[in-house]
Amino acid sequence: MSLVRNIMQTYRAPRKAISGLIAQEPREPQVLVFGLLACGLIFIAQWPGLSRAATLDPSITFEQRMGGALFAIMFMLPLLLYGLAGILQLVLRAAKGPVMGLHVRLVLFWSLLSVTPLMLVQGGLSAFLGTTPAVTAFGFVVAAVFLYILGAGLRELPRVCAKEG
Repeated sequence: MSLVRNIMQTYRAPRKAISGLIAQEPREPQVLVFGLLACGLIFIAQWPGLSRAATLDPSITFEQRMGGALFAIMFMLPLLLYGLAGILQLVLRAAKGPVMGLHVRLVLFWSLLSVTPLMLVQGGLSAFLGTTPAVTAFGFVVAAVFLYILGAGLRELPRVCAKEG
């Protein structure tokens, strides 16, 4: 299935989408690509807001803002995601039994990749509206959708791992 179809299916039935991804027996490079693609799209989503901020406050140039965002999103965020995946794996092992680290990373990275279309919309909103309550509220919606998909995927992991084992 294509990436866009998988993302659309994730919005409709996240547990089924995660099961389908795990059934394809992904390897670490594919999971890493999901994570890096998500980080790249998040970086792109920041551009409109950074441009607006640089226009409103020229003391920090657009290029400086882009450099900071590039470092934070493309270099630091993947490291944080791997650390978070390790913590999630430990929690799942303690609560539900053994799960594969690759599957936990897949669920985390896929959840992040699935919400990047919403993050792109939020980036556009922040460029047009600035820092308003509506943009902040939409940010909470994005976070809620991410946590919903992540939670559904993590609930699915013990069942999938039990079926494999």
